[in-house]
Amino acid sequence: MTDRALVVVRAGALTTVQDRGRPGHAHLGVPRSGALDGTAAALVNRLVGNPPQAAVLETTVNGCALRPRSAVTVAVGGAPCPVTVDGRPVAWGAPVRVPAGALLEVGTVVSGVRSYVAVSGGITVEPVLGSRSTDLLSGLGPAPLADGMVLPLGTPTRLHARVDVAPQPAPPAELVLRVTLGPRDDWFTPEALRTFMSRTYRVSPASNRIGLRTEGPALERALPGELPSEGMVLGAIQVPPDGRPVVFLADHPTTGGYPVIAVVRPQDLPAAAQSAPGTPVRFMRTRRR
Repeated sequence: MTDRALVVVRAGALTTVQDRGRPGHAHLGVPRSGALDGTAAALVNRLVGNPPQAAVLETTVNGCALRPRSAVTVAVGGAPCPVTVDGRPVAWGAPVRVPAGALLEVGTVVSGVRSYVAVSGGITVEPVLGSRSTDLLSGLGPAPLADGMVLPLGTPTRLHARVDVAPQPAPPAELVLRVTLGPRDDWFTPEALRTFMSRTYRVSPASNRIGLRTEGPALERALPGELPSEGMVLGAIQVPPDGRPVVFLADHPTTGGYPVIAVVRPQDLPAAAQSAPGTPVRFMRTRRR
């Protein structure tokens, strides 16, 4: 039994292992996966001295509780939340030393959706197709955390950052997604396109790692019937029969038959990952490049 490990005391609503994902396998039907808020994941890795590709934990809403078998340095970022060690408050957004056997508690988010926990040495579960990420759609990678699970850790290679706190963007009060129209915007009426670009939607509680679902005005199609299945990319906005746009996130399917009205700029997707149900959503058109 190695002492470089974490014991999961409380798994939380949904906590998964994530890294940069497994791009390049869409032709095999394998999604990219990876941390939804890649910016936050990279920052907490940097704070504990890990390389940016090291695997972290991605929690959802109510955090998790962990007990390291040896002393580790941790950093929690992404959605702001209380962090304690053996019941004592410690810093969020900064490196914290956790003694062997102490209880690290990552609490319920104050705002946003997903918090990220980096541990010195990184989470070293067995990689699949070059990634340690949990993929909820295909089932690849480690299972979501469960109480009692033991997660192996790597050996730290660098000292942690010397900072009191690292600035991080706040979860959005309003989600503005910059989009390029197409490739199937011609499947919608001119009025539907005006509605899409001018009306405010809201994040649906049915959103998950596969896609950010929206509530709001339905978009009317100009063409009947369905498309043959075609390739889907990260950030594609698919419009199912109910007419409400769905923004595809990291665990999205690699093909789909509903028309894609537009594609979100990759830089805007971390904010989408932190948008809680009810957050207003606006789509803003950008020029093709």
